[in-house]
Amino acid sequence: MPAGFWTIWTTVALDLVGFGIVVPILGRYAERFGASGFEVGLLFATFSLAQMVFAPLLGRLSDRIGRKPVIVLSLVGTAIGSVVTGAAGALWVLFLGRALDGASGASVAVAQGAVIDIAPPEQRARLIGLLGAAFGVGFVVGPALGGLAALGGPHVPFYVAGAIAGINAIAAYIRLPETKPQTSVSQEKSTNRGSSLTPALRRMAIVLFIGTVSFAGFEATFSLFGQQRFSLTEGSNAMLFLFVGVVMVVVQGVLIGPLTVKLGSRSLMRMGLVVISLGFVGMAYTYSWAPLFVVLFMVAVGQGVFGPSSSALVAELAPEEKRGEALGYQQSAGALGRVVGPVLGGVLFDAAGTGAPYLFGAALMMIALAAVWSLTKPTVSSPM
Repeated sequence: MPAGFWTIWTTVALDLVGFGIVVPILGRYAERFGASGFEVGLLFATFSLAQMVFAPLLGRLSDRIGRKPVIVLSLVGTAIGSVVTGAAGALWVLFLGRALDGASGASVAVAQGAVIDIAPPEQRARLIGLLGAAFGVGFVVGPALGGLAALGGPHVPFYVAGAIAGINAIAAYIRLPETKPQTSVSQEKSTNRGSSLTPALRRMAIVLFIGTVSFAGFEATFSLFGQQRFSLTEGSNAMLFLFVGVVMVVVQGVLIGPLTVKLGSRSLMRMGLVVISLGFVGMAYTYSWAPLFVVLFMVAVGQGVFGPSSSALVAELAPEEKRGEALGYQQSAGALGRVVGPVLGGVLFDAAGTGAPYLFGAALMMIALAAVWSLTKPTVSSPM
């Protein structure tokens, strides 16, 4: 492992533990302030919208001043947002807290930039996959810790999440290495001009948006699908999501490295899109348990391959001095997809039937596949 990788990994994992504490209980917490179902949806959307706006800005800032200070700043912002949410006395304060937290949520993209800074090109997808496995850790440990903290009162989990983020910020300030390569004065000036969004990277942002819309629509409607097709309870749905999460962690943490060495990031990304699409088609026509596990396995494997491969390809396509900004745009596109996907999936589920969100998601994945099929690495000239 490159020096400093595990420090970056631990920083991201702890950040996502705090996120995992908040997400499962936020809706019930908001109901205490009279929030309707629509307002709860807006509360979740506020986080993603703030992240969509600020991720490219923080990514660009990390290209200018370094990864470490931006990661520390993001963690401090997350701590403040969590504390504001826990101390809220009115619904609008909850929205403020989620906006602060979302605006600070670029730490993952900046951490990806830090990993890419220190990783040899042939190891990028593997190390980004391991970083993605931190999501699984966060979403296993976080809800369990949040459930225990809630025994002390409804506000306590948010204070715990804020404390974790604050301690994480201090630890990152002390232990996190600066990974951004030193650049010359002329390079710094050129970094400040223009955008990192080359045509190839614009296409990648669109692909990530499309892929996230499909997967977020699946996540949002699966509990409804499970109840109608299989009479699943909330506990059964949670176990199936755990199954998907474990498969993704194994793919990203163990398999993505050797697969990338053998096949390359481009081929893996295309294969991931195909496998997800086939899984969605299968889900639309699944009415028994055994096929359900098969199609969920396909979706999890495809998503586990698609995520790190697309990030590695973005890093390959982006100019070295603008990687943070490029990864920030990708995170921004994903955040917008998490706003659009659940709404679109819910509308399709209500208007067109149980399998409609997944057939539509499969079609979107094929559109994404067409968009990246001919994508090749451009000749990188000196920045202008």
